[in-house]
Amino acid sequence: MRRLFDIPLILSAALLWGCASTLRPFQTERVTPGLQSKVHDSLQKLPSPQEKVVAAVYRFRDQTGQYKPSEQVASWSTAVTQGATSILIKAMENSGWFMPIEREGLSNLLNERKIIQATRQAHGDNQQLRPLLFAGVILEGGIIGYDTNIITGGAGLRYLGTGVSGQFRKDQVTIYLRAVSTTTGRILKTVHTTKSIISEKLDSGAFRFVDTNRLLEAEAGYSFNEPPVLAVTEAIDEAVRELVIDGVKDNLWSPADTSSFDQYVQDYQYQKQKEAVLEKNYFGLAEQPKLRSGLNLSANFIYGSHIGSYANANQNPGVALDGEYFLNNGLALNLNLQRSSIGSQNVFSRPFSSGDLMLNAYLTPEYKLSPYIGVGGGVLAYDTKPDFADSRFFPAAAGEAGLDYRFNNWLGFKIGVNYRYVIRDGIDGISQGTIHEQQWNIVTGVTIKPKIF
Repeated sequence: MRRLFDIPLILSAALLWGCASTLRPFQTERVTPGLQSKVHDSLQKLPSPQEKVVAAVYRFRDQTGQYKPSEQVASWSTAVTQGATSILIKAMENSGWFMPIEREGLSNLLNERKIIQATRQAHGDNQQLRPLLFAGVILEGGIIGYDTNIITGGAGLRYLGTGVSGQFRKDQVTIYLRAVSTTTGRILKTVHTTKSIISEKLDSGAFRFVDTNRLLEAEAGYSFNEPPVLAVTEAIDEAVRELVIDGVKDNLWSPADTSSFDQYVQDYQYQKQKEAVLEKNYFGLAEQPKLRSGLNLSANFIYGSHIGSYANANQNPGVALDGEYFLNNGLALNLNLQRSSIGSQNVFSRPFSSGDLMLNAYLTPEYKLSPYIGVGGGVLAYDTKPDFADSRFFPAAAGEAGLDYRFNNWLGFKIGVNYRYVIRDGIDGISQGTIHEQQWNIVTGVTIKPKIF
């Protein structure tokens, strides 16, 4: 008798073929004009100059000497583009303030002129070539820094083989550009710009047995990597714009219409001030010294249990309220009130209230995301004195730790864990041994700062 095919095997093969077909591109992408930087439009809107500056660029090169990082094999590809000269010349053209002349391929240009002159003489044509333009200004500089892994981080959650995780990384590239007078050799102006390069990755997947000998495995994700060449282009565009504005300010060159140029500069400075409201450090992170200050109130959801003399302790949800007053930028006095239940399966279960006075320290209080730790003490109290316990009140030493994120000065979010070590043993009715009962909670909630404080 002919053996029947295994239906699950056929379905798996069909699913695999379908996924493989889906992941293949349906069609190739057509060529498109090159992407422009975010500064491109503003650079082109520069008011016209009174007279274009004849400028030469011999070589605007990568001075970092860095190669692309690789964890598997040695990579000889450079970390940043080697064609920054072409990018700079294009930015000079877009600004409308410079007349670039060819200097990077000067030897090729001179050779071609010799060929033209020799060909003319061979045919009896003694007409001389027009002289080459000479530059009044030479633009020098280069890519002087490419710093990787300035900031890295991530988060993830996995439960019973199913989870999701995310990672991010921040690099940055630094450009220096200077204008040099060809008649005196004096450096007329120097500007520099820095552009961040962001990379993000998100993964999710499942790996678990759904039945006997039936394994489910699935993965999905995406990654985003900001192109370094666009970061270099944006940094160069911004450097050329700043060079034009600073040059006008120092009377190195002049606009055709002073009033329109002054209006452009005013709009430019307003935009810079708007972006610089938050002071940034070397990592490019905004520092806000008053982000955590005054009185803050939090409403939290808690989920926890206890460690005591009985096994199989219950895990119960609850609520908590926090009143936190910042003594200074990173130190706060916190009053924590909680309402939940405590018990063990088939033994006892009782609601309780607790209050703790904590001294919390925020490790990075001027940033939006800050880890925090705290120590203090308080009391756990049953609503009424239970028959199995000697007292209704149980003093405890307390500690907590977690992450606090602030969306702005008045709204935030926190997630953490708090822990209590009961000083008076017997919260479950049994007092024995040297280690007393312990109670813990996972805490998450919303923080607000009333504007009246």
